[in-house]
Order: sequence, then structure tokens, then C-alpha cells
Amino acid sequence: MNIIPFLIIVPLGAAFLTAVIGRKVKALGGAVANLAALALLAFSLVLALGGSGTLVYEVGGWAIPFGICMVVDGLSAFMLVTVNLVTLLVAVYSVNYMKRYTDRWQFYCLFMLMVAGMNGLIISGDLFNLFVFLEIAAIASYALVAFGTEREELEAAFKYAVMGTVASCFILLGIIFIYSSTSTLNLADISLALGDGPRGRLVGFVTILFLVGFGIKAALVPFHTWLPDAHPSAPAPISAMLSGVLIKTLGVYAMARIFFNIIGIDDTMLSILRAMAVVSMMVGVLLALGQWDFKRLLAYHSISQIGYVVLGIGLGTPLGILGGLFHLFNHSIFKSLLFLNSGAVVYETETRDLRELGGLNKRMPVTGTTSFIASMSIAGMPPFNGFWSKLLIIVACVQVGRYGCAVWAVAASILTLASFMKVQRYAFFGQLKEKWANVREVPFLMKTSMVALAAICVLGGLLLLPGLKSAFLDRATATLLQGREYAGAVMGSSDQEVTK
Repeated sequence: MNIIPFLIIVPLGAAFLTAVIGRKVKALGGAVANLAALALLAFSLVLALGGSGTLVYEVGGWAIPFGICMVVDGLSAFMLVTVNLVTLLVAVYSVNYMKRYTDRWQFYCLFMLMVAGMNGLIISGDLFNLFVFLEIAAIASYALVAFGTEREELEAAFKYAVMGTVASCFILLGIIFIYSSTSTLNLADISLALGDGPRGRLVGFVTILFLVGFGIKAALVPFHTWLPDAHPSAPAPISAMLSGVLIKTLGVYAMARIFFNIIGIDDTMLSILRAMAVVSMMVGVLLALGQWDFKRLLAYHSISQIGYVVLGIGLGTPLGILGGLFHLFNHSIFKSLLFLNSGAVVYETETRDLRELGGLNKRMPVTGTTSFIASMSIAGMPPFNGFWSKLLIIVACVQVGRYGCAVWAVAASILTLASFMKVQRYAFFGQLKEKWANVREVPFLMKTSMVALAAICVLGGLLLLPGLKSAFLDRATATLLQGREYAGAVMGSSDQEVTK
């Protein structure tokens, strides 16, 4: 339990150390970021594998609900592993990739702040600190999108900041109304204060505010307009973080936690989530089909794939939620890999236009092979990890009679396959163009991250084995299924720790 605060202390300390010393010692930023990311992944695995209960850390010894608390249960442990696994591999990739930028210490400082914000949001036990950490992660990501300081980056960062601020306003308003009604900000205490009675108008209004706010953060249609500009414009490691883990943490995780465990969710809300999910799946993939900008195409697929995650969760059944969370993890892996692949292509060719590429497999075999694996994974082709999670979601739809949702999920997957066949055809297969004759494979650390992510894509189905499934997916699923009994779990854990 005592390692819980280090999930925030370590990245904040790394950001501070990089800001103070990094400008003088150029190699320090990358080294500190990688060591911090390795430590964070180790802490996350200890928390995920160390037990099945709910851990509560009371800051300063102040008891719930009077003090600040940090909570790690099955869902938060699952998210911590997902976020910090991607963080480590992206940090390794960045060591070589960011050498083309000046003031790399600023990049690593902002990078660590963004990670601290995500970890802090995941383990926050109260709405105020959840909002604070959400803003830390969001503001750091605005700056990282603009890191290249070119016109495209600055314009995209401005749009992203405006939409992110609008989302934060909706979320803050929701928090204000919740506090005015319950006189508490502690998540477990709010759940108890709302009680099990009928949902009043205030709760319904707050639900709408949170749906819009977190929907923007998650880039669900129709709140997706900021994402296609922001993700392509950022440096490749940040694109991987934004699409891989940020929109899931600030959007999907926060929304699921509040709707299922705090406010409580009903059939109407589940229907709205399913409708938004299906529309996101189809709109995202249809817009991606017409794209020739490699990174912009990937950005639109983020919208589509988030639809699968929300569809699974929106079914509200054990199998559906398990499939949705499994796809959340899988998407974090294969989409991060695809953005790192695009970064490798841009690193060597300095273009994102698929029509200008071709035959790169001959000169960049590692990038080409890992890109093919990631493409098959996102399209849901067996035996890669995306196949298993999509299969669970589709079976869950059929299980509860949501045949239309199942059909749309299959259709979106077929269109995704068509889209990535275009990527493979124009970027990696075909005749090598003369101007790319001298292109080389990317440096070792960039290849290492891509190969590691590709290996997880191939072996991702192993997470469905009983031992691993129980440690990660089953515990996370059970947390959402317990609904507002989350409050009792947190309060009970707190009482036990105080007794000790």
C-alpha cells in the first residue's frame, strides 16, 4: 500500500530533476524518464499482482472522507499497468527519436508531467484531485502537441486546448453541482450520499455534463473534432501516448468510474453509450478510408477503436465489459505501435503522404514487419490480440440480443482491414522508389520499442489464460460490475488500515 503515492511522486520528481539539471546535461532527460518509467511499471505490476482487495492510502493519516485518499482496486491497477507499460516503451523510443529536436529536456519534463497526471487521475479517491490531475495531464499534452513549434503544430495545439478547456468546464460544472448536493468530494462518500433512491433531475443533469466533458476527452463522436488535428501534429512518441493511453485515461476510465461506481448507471445511459459507440466506430473508420496522411489516418482510427471499447462497456454485461477493457489494453498496444511506425517512416523519409512512399519493407524490414503485425491487430485478424477482444465484444452483443451492434462491429472491422491494406500497399509493399534507395532502418532503441509492442500484439491473447485473466481483466471487470458497492469496498479498506 505504501508504494501507491510513488506513482505520482516518481514522475513529478523526474520532471523536476529534468527541469533543473536537464538543460545542462543533455543525456539526463532521457535517462531519468526511462528509469522513472521502469520504476512506475514495476510499481504497477506489484499492485496488480499483489492481491485482490482494494487498497486505500490516506494522505497525512486523515480518515475518509475528511482527507485526501488514493485508491487502487482492480480497475485502477489494470489501468496503471496499461499506462505505464506504454509509457516505458515510448520513453525508450524517444531517446533516439527526440535527438532531432532542440531542448529535449523540456520534452521529457512535460512527458513526465503528463504521466504523473494520468497516474494521479487513476488513483484519485476524490473528485477534486481527479480534476486537478486531469488538468495536469491535459495541459502538458497541449504543450507537447505544439512541441515542434511549426504552424501546423501550433494550430492543432490551439484547437486541442480550446476543446480541452470546454471539456474541463463541463466536468468542473458537474463537480460543482455534485458538491452542492452532497457536501463532499470523496468518491465513495458521494456514492453513499446519493443513495439508492430514484435519480433526481440534478443527477440527470450532472450525468449529461460528465458525458459531454469526458466524451470530448475520449474523442467520441460527435465530440471528436479536435483529435484528427492534434494527434498527427505531435511528435510520434506523443501521438502514441495521446492515442494509446491519454484519451482512455482522461475519457473512458474517468467516465466509467464515475458512471458505474459513483453516480450509478441505468439502461438509458447504457443505451446512449452504445449509440455513441456505434456511431464512433463507423464515422471514424469511414473518415479514415479517404486519408493519405499516414498519421491522420491513424488518428481517425483512434475514434473508431474507442467506439469498440465504449460499446463493450456500454453493454453492461460481464462479458461485454471484459471485452471492452481487453480492447482498451489491446488498442493501447497496437495503436501506440502504429504511431511509432509512422514516426519511424517520417524519421527516415520526412513525409507522411502514403502516395509518396512505397517499397519501404526492402529498406526498413523491422518497421515494415511490426507495422504489418499492428495493422492485422487493429483489423481484428487472428491470432493477433485485436481479434480476441473484438470477438468477445461481438459475442457479448449477440449474447444479449444486440444483433445490430454486432453487425456494425463486424462491418467496422472489415473497413478497418481495407484501410490498413491501403497503408501496407502504398507505404511498405510494391516497388521501392528511387528517392528512398538510401533509406535505412531506424536506430536500435526505436526498433526495440516497436519489436516489444509487436510481440505483445502477437502474444496478447495469452491475457485470456486463467491466471493472467484473473489478475488483470477479471478484477477490473468486477470493479465496474460491483457498481456503487465500490463505496463500501473503499470505506471497508480504509477502516481496516486505520485499525492496523
